[in-house]
Amino acid sequence: MNRRRAWLIPLLWTLALGLWGLSRQNSVWRDEAATWQVAGRSTADILRMLENVDVVHGLYYLFMHALFECFGPSTTVLRLPSVLALSVAAACVAVIGQRLGGTSTGAGSGLAAGLAFGLLPAVQFHLQEGRPYALVTAGAGISTLLLVTSVQGRNGTDGRDARDREGVGGTRDRHAAVRWTAYGATVLVCGLLNWLSLLILPAHLVTLLRARAGREVWTRWAVASATATTGVLPLVLFSLTQSDQVSWIPPLTWHMLIGPAVLLALGGIGALADRRATDRATDRATDSATDRAAAGEGGRLSVAAVGLPLLAVPHIGLVGISLVRPLFLERYVLFSMLGLALLLGSIISAAERAAAPLLPRASRWTVPATVTAAAVALLPQSLAKRSPDSRVDDVLATAGEVQRLSRPGDAVLYVPAARRDTRLVSPGAFTGLRDIALAEGPEESGTLKGVEASPARIREAMLAQRRIVLVTDAGGGPAPVAGTERDGTKVAVLGERFALVADGQVHGRRVMVYERRTTER
Repeated sequence: MNRRRAWLIPLLWTLALGLWGLSRQNSVWRDEAATWQVAGRSTADILRMLENVDVVHGLYYLFMHALFECFGPSTTVLRLPSVLALSVAAACVAVIGQRLGGTSTGAGSGLAAGLAFGLLPAVQFHLQEGRPYALVTAGAGISTLLLVTSVQGRNGTDGRDARDREGVGGTRDRHAAVRWTAYGATVLVCGLLNWLSLLILPAHLVTLLRARAGREVWTRWAVASATATTGVLPLVLFSLTQSDQVSWIPPLTWHMLIGPAVLLALGGIGALADRRATDRATDRATDSATDRAAAGEGGRLSVAAVGLPLLAVPHIGLVGISLVRPLFLERYVLFSMLGLALLLGSIISAAERAAAPLLPRASRWTVPATVTAAAVALLPQSLAKRSPDSRVDDVLATAGEVQRLSRPGDAVLYVPAARRDTRLVSPGAFTGLRDIALAEGPEESGTLKGVEASPARIREAMLAQRRIVLVTDAGGGPAPVAGTERDGTKVAVLGERFALVADGQVHGRRVMVYERRTTER
C-alpha cells in the first residue's frame, strides 16, 4: 500500500476490533445506562438536568440525543461513535509515527504504533463503551497530529508547504492559521466533552520545549491554547458546584499507581529505542531531500518528544489533581494511550531494524508477526472485554429478571435509588409495576434518578402493598445494604413485614420479590 495511505490499515484494524462483539451479548452497564436514559430525553429536559447534575457530560449527551433521535436507541447506536472515534485515533497515531520516523523508519514505526493502539487493553475496553472518553481520545489524536504538522511546517511528507514557501508568501501563513485554528477548536471540543482532557496542553507544551520550537510556533500555540482553555473555563467552574457526583472516587493510594508506573516504564523503553533511531537518522539526514527537511527546523521533533509527554504528563497531572480532590480514574486520561502506542511502535520498529542485517527478507514481517503474536496473547482478555461480565453490572439482564419474577400490579422499589436506571432503560419490562417510592420522575425533577418521597411516606406506601419487587446490587448478604435513610426504611419494612419469596442475581444486580407476611412477627 502507498505510504501515504498506510494509516488505513490501523483504522480498519481498530474498526474491526470495535465491531467484533459490539452488542456485548446485548448488555448495558450502569455508566452506559446513564447515557442511554439521558439521550432519550428531550433537549429541554437534558438542559434542565445539566443544571443539577452531569454538566461535564452535557455536550456528549446532546450529541447522543441527536443520534438516538435519528437512528433510535440501541447498543449499536450507543457504542458505534466510540468505535469510529478510536479508529480515527489509531489512524492519527499511524500518521504521527510515520511523520516523526522519517523515510527510513517512519513507515514501519507508524504502522506498528497504529496497530498496537487498537490492541491496548484500555482501548479495547472503551472501543465498546457508550461514554465520551473515546471521542476525547480521537480529538487528542487529531490535535496532536495538527501540532506535529504545524511544528514540522508541512501538511505531509510530500513537501507541499515547502513549495508554498517558495511561492506566494501568504500561502504558508494561511495554512498555518487554518491548522492552529483547527487545533484550538479541537482542544476546545475535547475540553467540553471532558475538561480533564485539557491535560493534553501541558503535554504539548513539553513537546514544544523538547522541539525547541520557534517564536512563531510558541505564539500561535499559546493563543490557541488560551482560547480553548477560556472556552472550557465556565464548564470547569460550574461543574465544581456538582462535585458531589464524584465523591465516590476513593483517595489516591500507592497501589493505584502501579498500573501507570508499568505504562511509563514501557514508554521509557520506547523512548530509548526512538533515541537510537533518531541518532542514526541524524547521521543519514542527507540521504534524501525529505530527510534533509526533517533535519531542519521541524526535524527536532521525534517519537519520544511527542509520545513520552503525551503518556506521562496527563497521568502526572491527574495524580496532582487527585492529591487535592480524588479524581484518579484512568479513563479520564485514556488519550494518554496515544503516547504509549507511539512508543510501542518505536520498540517494534527497533526490533525490525535489528533483524534486518541478519534476516533481510524476513525482517519485513516483523510488524505483522509482532502484532499477530500480541493479538493471540491478548485474545483471552479481548474475549473477556466483550462479555457482560467485563462490567460491574448489566441493566438489560436485570430488566429481564424483573420481567420474569414480577406480576402485574406488584410494587417496585430500588436500593439505592440509582438502580432505577433499570426501568429508565427498559421501561417495557416494568409494565404494570408501580414505583411506590418515587415522588417526582427524573425528567420532571431534572435528575438522573428522580426524587423519592420521605421515609415516612415510603413506609406508608409499602405497608399498603401485598407484593414488592426490589431491584438492588448483588452481594451484601441476605438483605440489601442501605446507604441512606430512605433506603434504610425500605430495608427495615421489608424485613419486618414481608417475606422473601424469590431471589434472582444476574450480572452484578439482584432482583428480590417479597410478599406480605400473614402474621406479624
